[in-house]
Amino acid sequence: MPVYITEKGEGAIVAKITGEIDHHSARWLRMDIDTAISDKSPKKLYLDFSGVSFMDSSGVGLVMGRYKNMRERGGSVSLINMPEYIEKVMSLAGMDRLLSEGKERQI
Repeated sequence: MPVYITEKGEGAIVAKITGEIDHHSARWLRMDIDTAISDKSPKKLYLDFSGVSFMDSSGVGLVMGRYKNMRERGGSVSLINMPEYIEKVMSLAGMDRLLSEGKERQI
């Protein structure tokens, strides 16, 4: 389950996640994304779900952990390119209360 980290302008990084997010892959994703946060100290983290083919509740935990990490650093997280089924999983988990309106979902 690779994640591709790129810089997006001043003070932002994009983590493009590909493949499946489940309890096996979520651990590696967390480590890779948290390492990038630690190394680059971004003010904004974009989690790009365009390459995700499956996601269970581990994906919700992945997002919440990155939200906490970024918030502790004074930053924010935006969820981008979410397929409809991922939006549904987030909504079922009650995370829709944390997501803003519009195409880009920021928490």
